[in-house]
Amino acid sequence: MKVAFIARSTLYSIPGGDTIQVVQTARQLAELQVDTEIVLANQEINYDNYDLLHFFNITRPADILYHSKKSKKPFVVSTILCNYSEYDKHHRKGLGILFSWLPGDSIEYLKTIARWVLGKDHLSTIAYTWKGQRNSIIEILQRAAIILPNSESEFRRVKQTYLNKMNQVNCVVVPNGINPTLFKYNPAIKKDNLLVLCVARIEGIKNQVNLIKALNNTKYHLLIIGAYAPNQESYYRECRSLAADNISFIDQIPQDELVRYYELAKVHILPSWFETTGLSSVEAAVMGCNIVITDKGDTREYFEDEAFYCDPADPQSILSAVEKASTAPVNESLRQKILKHYTWKQAALQTLKAYHIATKYEIKNSNFRYKRYSESLRWV
Repeated sequence: MKVAFIARSTLYSIPGGDTIQVVQTARQLAELQVDTEIVLANQEINYDNYDLLHFFNITRPADILYHSKKSKKPFVVSTILCNYSEYDKHHRKGLGILFSWLPGDSIEYLKTIARWVLGKDHLSTIAYTWKGQRNSIIEILQRAAIILPNSESEFRRVKQTYLNKMNQVNCVVVPNGINPTLFKYNPAIKKDNLLVLCVARIEGIKNQVNLIKALNNTKYHLLIIGAYAPNQESYYRECRSLAADNISFIDQIPQDELVRYYELAKVHILPSWFETTGLSSVEAAVMGCNIVITDKGDTREYFEDEAFYCDPADPQSILSAVEKASTAPVNESLRQKILKHYTWKQAALQTLKAYHIATKYEIKNSNFRYKRYSESLRWV
């Protein structure tokens, strides 16, 4: 089987959690004898080279619409469905305040059109301009062989937002993971109880401003590692201007360089307005960091009661969670859970199950209709 991984055009130029997911899943599938190739959505693709197409980020539906229709190949989608609505509606500044009057899909539509008009991204199909965000996503879900959300919680959100009883989709949950060969915990290395890491792109949704307000002039040393996102330079400048002397910044660094910081830090925090997983939280946890995370999104499915949750709107809540995490022992139970369930090898095995379902679908004539099978798998 040969599979094309089709990802956003900025996958490498503006790396994020999906970059790691795409690269690591492809690498692990190769170990399972699945021939994978990563191609960007703005590249020319010879579809005849592939048996199956695998798309990422359903919130960028124009790419999926274009390639899935042009190829006439079966396809699967890693949805990675984030919900930016609370941040967009209540916490943006400047012209972004206009988003407070719009539904989430309308906001994403305007963002996509703006990126295209400003030349910051391509638009794969002009049909997206009249179909819109919501209708484009619904069409993709109707035509996909199977979808691959990163959690059951994410799948429920997809269903509640875009599906109804007459419009169902098959699903295999594929959890995000870590590379245990790279992230090896060494209990002999002493943790600094006052060192707090935040490894994330610097942008409003990640909420570094409230994190800085929470830890400013405290006994903790907060180290923020990451580059600022496109169009977020003013937010980055705000973070730097607010930060007291106990807060430091490091630009984005490769994963292998992150290891030494995870080794030393006692706490890792992502007080985001929304997280599907918080990939750096999983990495930090397996390296023996205690985890402080947002209570918004899908994080409880991954961390259950083994993390310290905070309210991203409340700096005092953030500080309180950090204080508790810094004095708690290393969570060995969480580490073992991650090593058992949340590795890229496990993700690849679940992905391969999805491919086996997807390739049972039969393309029916030029209308690109699928013979649907009733079987559906879930990750447990």
